[in-house]
Amino acid sequence: MKPTGLPMDVSTTAKRKVLISGAGISGPALAYWLHRSGCAVTVVEKAGAPRDGGYPIDIRGTATEVVRRMGILPHLQEAHIDARRCTFLDADGSEVASLTPRAVAGGVEGQDLEVRRGDLSAILYAKVRDDVEFLFNDSIDTLDQSGQGVDVTFHSGQRRTFDLVVGADGMHSHTRESMFGPEEQFHRYLGYCFAIFTMPNTFGLSREVMVWNTPGKAAALYAVGDNDDLHAFLTFHRPEPPLDILRNPDAQRDLVATTFAGAGWEVPGMVDALRDANDLFFDTAGQIRMPHWSNGRVALVGDAAYAPSFLTGQGSSLALVGAYMLANALAANRDHTAAFAAYERDMRAFVAMNQALVDNGAATLFPTTAQALERRNTMLRDLVTMPSTTARPAHSALTLPEFTPMP
Repeated sequence: MKPTGLPMDVSTTAKRKVLISGAGISGPALAYWLHRSGCAVTVVEKAGAPRDGGYPIDIRGTATEVVRRMGILPHLQEAHIDARRCTFLDADGSEVASLTPRAVAGGVEGQDLEVRRGDLSAILYAKVRDDVEFLFNDSIDTLDQSGQGVDVTFHSGQRRTFDLVVGADGMHSHTRESMFGPEEQFHRYLGYCFAIFTMPNTFGLSREVMVWNTPGKAAALYAVGDNDDLHAFLTFHRPEPPLDILRNPDAQRDLVATTFAGAGWEVPGMVDALRDANDLFFDTAGQIRMPHWSNGRVALVGDAAYAPSFLTGQGSSLALVGAYMLANALAANRDHTAAFAAYERDMRAFVAMNQALVDNGAATLFPTTAQALERRNTMLRDLVTMPSTTARPAHSALTLPEFTPMP
């Protein structure tokens, strides 16, 4: 299939002015496609620059076709981590099974990509930075919809009016809260908390993952290359979310340390490293589920609208596909109401299938009972002897439409 772009001849209609909140993944991807359709695009981002580093993320199935059409597939292939193995350990650190990461995730050899989140963000930014206005160190304070546009007041005090606003500002989206209501209305807690940080690679690990489990607890070390740092993950089951500590890093460190007290393998050293980490990210595992992804002239994309949780491994892929589908709908429909309706209609089944993968991910990575852990270990041993050769259908359940000209 030949890569297609949006039509460039938009001289018969005034340029749509679109504000995107968030310069992570879905924001720059959407900016690229909207610019190709002739929109005047502004991206506002509260950070001072695109964020580098970050944990590894996956690009699979339909999302691979999106990045191919964007012309960035070769750059992502160069950045591909190509982890060689994923080793699961029991409580005392002895090996349960060692597999390829694709066997665990249901990926396709030679097609799926795994890159550092910061690498994907940097590649997307480089693709659009010369064509799109970026406002770093700023954010949206208020949105006021009128018949002819959205009046936006920025945190900097600047005031501007846009035809459309899109929230691409993540799971804890300020845009969503402003226009749709508190996060609690849409957040589905999945029963886990997690802490992510980096620590020194004193274990000699290289392009591999080590995962330690006891019922309801997991620790993982991920070496994305041969460098001196590891991505460390500490995850634990908790029936109710600890909402009172989500903005208190010291309390987060204390909760993790208490939860993993007495744990085996390398977990005590990981907890010590957590104490000293300056890049700790702590959150609850959850999904965003909304009845509608738009309100008037404001729409949502990516995690802000349909975060699937890291347990699915599909957050970045949904963000990329969602950006494409939203831009395509806007290109095909001058009326934003019709465009947003088409975006929802064409994306919702794909989102539902990928959000449903969460139960598989939780069962594989974080069994909460001894019986569930033993079932998981048996499944892993079976995969060693008879590895799966097929991808998960949800990854490629949506066939991308060709971009259509604006009527």
